[in-house]
Amino acid sequence: MQGLRPVLGPVGRPLLAVAVLGVAAALFSCVRAQDAGPYIPPSPDELQSARERLVEQLCARGFLHTPAVTKALRDTQRHLFVPPELWSVAYEDRALPIGYEQTISAPHMVALMTELIEPTPEKTILEIGTGSGYQAAVLSRLCKKVFTIEILEPLATQADRRLKELGYKNVTVRCGDGYQGWAENAPFDGIMVTCAPEDVPTPLVEQLRDGGILVIPVGEPYQQQLYVLRKSNGLVSRTAIIPVLFVPMTGEMHN
Repeated sequence: MQGLRPVLGPVGRPLLAVAVLGVAAALFSCVRAQDAGPYIPPSPDELQSARERLVEQLCARGFLHTPAVTKALRDTQRHLFVPPELWSVAYEDRALPIGYEQTISAPHMVALMTELIEPTPEKTILEIGTGSGYQAAVLSRLCKKVFTIEILEPLATQADRRLKELGYKNVTVRCGDGYQGWAENAPFDGIMVTCAPEDVPTPLVEQLRDGGILVIPVGEPYQQQLYVLRKSNGLVSRTAIIPVLFVPMTGEMHN
């Protein structure tokens, strides 16, 4: 695809120069706003208009293809998943800080990975790397059930509370190491990983239902590819999509 570029996953330190600059610009704009007087958040109408413009841009750039995913991005309020002082830039196509030196993915990567997992109302999806809960919220509008694992306890707690308060009843959050997946709720129709292991974790492949899809970045830092794996009759095929740069997967694989 044209216009695709490496981006960050929703958790982890910013690793990409353009993302770092984007986050810095957002924070700098907030500082300038504070210097100019009390911060005034955008109005609901301004936020809705900004969200509509973002979705139109993602469609024009080829990141959104299906009506269902397009509607999910249009209906999910990204500003509620970032700190209030960043609401004014919540609908720009950039990664943003969410605390604990972590980030929320740029919207175009959320759109791309959501399209790739081919969500439908009868599917159950496992997400590895909850972050602030935005990706899980998008998936929840498209799937029957979403299970999501976050390794950082403060983020897991915040995401769980936020998703419940916003009414996302079909999302279950767990704090833990996602390398082993979530065996008691397997098999899954789709698994989405938002951090990069050097190799595809075997437990995740095993927990994928026959006919299921695994969307995952794989490789060493600065040498990662986003892959789509499909399981059919017990065999797994792998298709490379684009070069990416996600935070490395941590946890059991490094113990």
